Amino acid sequence: MVSARLATRSAAPGLTLALDASTYVGTVAVLRDGLVVAAREALMRGEHEERLMPAVLAALADAQAVPRDVARVVCGAGPGSFTSLRIAAGIAKGIAHGADVPLFAVSSLALVVAAAAPALPPGRYIAALDAMRGERYAQDVVVHADGRVAADGSAAIATLEQLAASRASVIGPLEPGAHAPHARGVAAMLDACLAEGPVDLDAWEPSYGRLAEAQVRWEAAHGRPLASG
Repeated sequence: MVSARLATRSAAPGLTLALDASTYVGTVAVLRDGLVVAAREALMRGEHEERLMPAVLAALADAQAVPRDVARVVCGAGPGSFTSLRIAAGIAKGIAHGADVPLFAVSSLALVVAAAAPALPPGRYIAALDAMRGERYAQDVVVHADGRVAADGSAAIATLEQLAASRASVIGPLEPGAHAPHARGVAAMLDACLAEGPVDLDAWEPSYGRLAEAQVRWEAAHGRPLASG
């Protein structure tokens, strides 16, 4: 059943590089003709050196490719960790610019469900990520019968009581099953990403959710607000 659903996913030609760092674990996936052929992870917190870019290069090497072979880049757009999202966005922009290819954005919340989709029955789910203060970033996500995944509506902040009262299954790193966002989930969302079109390489920034202390410091240092993606 899983292989049949995977076979129906995007047949977008060429190499797609996908990355997400909405949590403290950054993830990378390389898709060839819409199917995942390599994946890596990297710790984003408590490290003395940046590890996501080495993970990107390692995943590409696993796929016998280099950055200039990439046909498109897809980056998780948050919400989530301010610092981690900025690192991923910077890498995604750099590779897209260097390879002269388009950059597409995808909801990191939707990637929670999309990464788990092969093992999930079709239906409606709520993707949830930690928003601190006992709350969650939440977004409705639909898993279709053919394995495609689509976000339904925008992300919002929800209380634990609101999530508990929902009739939809809640999926996330802090929920039963501990499903985390992963770049490999782009395989189930690639057609939708392409249909929305690429982002502006110069102007795009991830959506960080509520203001974090790091963002407040960044805005104070730069004298301007961060753009929202």
